[in-house]
Amino acid sequence: MSIMDFNVKKLAADAGTFLSRAVQFTEEKLGQAEKTELDAHLENLLSKAECTKHWTEKIMKQTEVLLQPNPNARIEEFVYEKLDRKAPSRTNNQEVLGQYMIDAGNEFGPGTAYGNALIKCGETQKRIGMADRELIQTSAINFLTPLRNFIEGDYKTIAKEKKLLHNKRLDLDAAKTRLKKAKMAEAKAIIWAEEVTKSEQELRITQSEFDRQAEITRLLLEGISSTHAHHLRCLNDFVEAQMTYYAQCYQYMLDLQKQLGSFPSAFVSNNNQSSATSMSNASVSSSTAVTTSLLPSTSNTVITPTVSDLKESSGSRKARVLYDYDAANSSELSLLADEVITVYSIVGMDSDWLMGERGNQKGKVPITYLELLN
Repeated sequence: MSIMDFNVKKLAADAGTFLSRAVQFTEEKLGQAEKTELDAHLENLLSKAECTKHWTEKIMKQTEVLLQPNPNARIEEFVYEKLDRKAPSRTNNQEVLGQYMIDAGNEFGPGTAYGNALIKCGETQKRIGMADRELIQTSAINFLTPLRNFIEGDYKTIAKEKKLLHNKRLDLDAAKTRLKKAKMAEAKAIIWAEEVTKSEQELRITQSEFDRQAEITRLLLEGISSTHAHHLRCLNDFVEAQMTYYAQCYQYMLDLQKQLGSFPSAFVSNNNQSSATSMSNASVSSSTAVTTSLLPSTSNTVITPTVSDLKESSGSRKARVLYDYDAANSSELSLLADEVITVYSIVGMDSDWLMGERGNQKGKVPITYLELLN
């Protein structure tokens, strides 16, 4: 027999098998044929595998959205991954914001209070951006990759064997139907006993193949418990990565807060003293509380952001300047960080301000820029 004849016969057999399965499936749907039910244990394993696949896909996709909110960036990363190439480095939102703040701070002048604060904030934002990069990389390796490997590897194998089991079950039920019809025909003396024997032999073969495929599928499905254990370890790694990221962000912001201290509303008053005065009046209590909690104190210095001590003593005090300050007009005194000036209170003056003297220069100064000395 030639190879061509063999291929033709094989195709004919495959077509016959496909037709037999299609007829059996259709009759089952119409309620005209019996269906072999899987045992309860195997059904539970199949349901567990399907549930695992369903929620693994959802968790994986939403984690990708969490780590990379930009859908275009996710598509780009997917394409590079399929091409087995490394995606180009992309500046994240925190780094962009940080660079804008740094550029603005340099434009306004690093020597000004506002410019200096912008630069400090920008540097912190860029550090947060780097921490975000580390979170994405760690989560992709330790969490997303194992989930994706299950969906694209283990579950595909399970799905393949599950489909094969379904086909073997159809073959078995089709053989049962043919045997049943053969016995009915034999009883009516329509066919010979040899046909019944042939149908019985076919049933034994299909039953054996079905049982073997059911065992293979069962062994694969029982591995789902190990998959859950592995995914649990990956989940712990993801939580640890998030914990590290948020702890870094908290520390960065805490350090930034300590650097900035309490900046008064006078930042926005470089061109308008009246607006600065009204805003500072509205924030007396809040700025005082923040300053008291943030500015360091030692045994040699006492931080007093109010003027009560000066009013009671009716005298003057020395004060160290904490930050640079640009005077808004001629009634105010410009300050340089770390210089020491003389300050005193005047009756009727706003509690957010003191009179400051430096040699022959004199003018109002914001108290939140000062550290009163003993």
